[in-house]
Order: sequence, then structure tokens, then C-alpha cells
Amino acid sequence: MSDIQRAVAFYEGKLGLEVLQSGPSARIPGGSRVYGSGGGPALNVYQSVTAGTTAATLATWYVDDIDQIVDELTSAGVEFTRYAEFEHDAKGITARAGGGRIAWFQDPDGNTFAIEADV
Repeated sequence: MSDIQRAVAFYEGKLGLEVLQSGPSARIPGGSRVYGSGGGPALNVYQSVTAGTTAATLATWYVDDIDQIVDELTSAGVEFTRYAEFEHDAKGITARAGGGRIAWFQDPDGNTFAIEADV
């Protein structure tokens, strides 16, 4: 993230992720957060001048009920990304290659994340 306070507002406020650890990032006191991610791998977010420079999806969460999660995140102010090359439903969810469904969203710096479900 280009600004750790904006990151905190998004990842904690909108996504509701739990902070497991906070610390410095390079020379920025409190510039890093490690968030719990569904009891599995953690998500490390830190302040960086290169934030938002990749077009790739940085992380994907696999969920059982994608409609419920998209509804919850939309209610929290998360906007789902729609790509012209895919057909999206009213919520911004599209069919995933090989089956299942996927929805993408971006953080304030334009880093892309996805939520996927097998049904």
C-alpha cells in the first residue's frame, strides 16, 4: 500500500480482517500488518512505493458461499471489478474457467484480489 493508514481502513474496516501482528516496514514504524486469513496462510500488507503496480491478482480467498461474502463486502463498501471480456451477474460475479464462480475487487491502490467458490 502506498499509505498504511488507508490500508488499515480498507483491510480492517471494509474486509474485516483480524490483525495478527503489526510492525515496521523498511523505515516506517507501524508500516506493516499481518492479517489472519481464514485460519490458513496470513496476508502481509505493508507500505511500499510500488503498491498497485501489478495487474495480476495478488491473493484469492476460496469460500463456500460467494453470494453471501460478496453481499457482506458490498455492504461494507467494497466495489467489485467488472472486466469487459467476462459476463458478470448483478453482484459482479462471473463463471470461473473450469467451473465455479469468481469475483474480483481492488484495494485503494488498485491491487487486485479475488473470491472464488466451486459452486
